[in-house]
Amino acid sequence: MDRMVTVSTQSIQLEGIRLQSGIYLSPLIVAYETYGELNERKDNAVLVLHALSGDAHAAGLDADGRIGWWDGMIGPGKGIDTTKYFVICSNCLGGCKGTTGPTSVNPGTGKPYGRTFPQITIRDMVNVQVMLIGKLGISKLHSVIGGSMGGMQALEWACG
Repeated sequence: MDRMVTVSTQSIQLEGIRLQSGIYLSPLIVAYETYGELNERKDNAVLVLHALSGDAHAAGLDADGRIGWWDGMIGPGKGIDTTKYFVICSNCLGGCKGTTGPTSVNPGTGKPYGRTFPQITIRDMVNVQVMLIGKLGISKLHSVIGGSMGGMQALEWACG
């Protein structure tokens, strides 16, 4: 972002989710960051999705002074202009950087899931994003964008 604004990752607890495998995963924590302002009509939201090794920190500086992985693209006057759009970037399900994943504690054992974390799909990731967007009070996104695994998620969004 132009002035290198410091942003902080937020997290929200959502209802559990029935994965495509049939396993019910709960509790469900989602880490996310937002940039810009949601307008009154709530129709200016853009969802940015990260690559396999990414996280929710897409723009600005985090508390450790780390620049977001897509800072050159997100901010005032940039490709995804935060003076026009409300940008949301969430850490994907299984991402281990604030969202429920293998490092999360399995409530059944009291220990991190590790290799016992359930198998997840791109559709499972998108279903969690749909839940997050709904919890933020947004019923329709202006657009969805991402590269690499984020691109696969964007395609899944397009499939409905």
